[in-house]
Amino acid sequence: MNLTPELCDPVLEDKLLAVEEQLAHLGDALIARNIQGIDVHSTGLHRALARAVEHFTDAARHGAVPPALRRRLAAASGQVAAQREALSRATAALDRAIEVLMPRETPALYSAYGSASRSYRGGSVQA
Repeated sequence: MNLTPELCDPVLEDKLLAVEEQLAHLGDALIARNIQGIDVHSTGLHRALARAVEHFTDAARHGAVPPALRRRLAAASGQVAAQREALSRATAALDRAIEVLMPRETPALYSAYGSASRSYRGGSVQA
């Protein structure tokens, strides 16, 4: 049975499957809060996405991207965006928690020498 590229493209399928697998692994690592796994799988996802985009772009130039693969790629893109948003929210929450535990020192508005923006320069006049 001879399938045309519009019906089956094993290269595109393989690239998309690699993206989907990395997304699943990264999602599992995020849920487990596995820092090493997050690092490994985010790097793997980045590489898989780069390869997939290259192949899908080339296939699109020739009009050979099957609709089913397009839908899967769009779904994967949505998952990437959702994971990015979740990671951004987690980072913001961590930043807020750190700020509560270790607030930044605010400079004193006034010191023994007047305004904090002035420094003690002794008795000399500076122009």
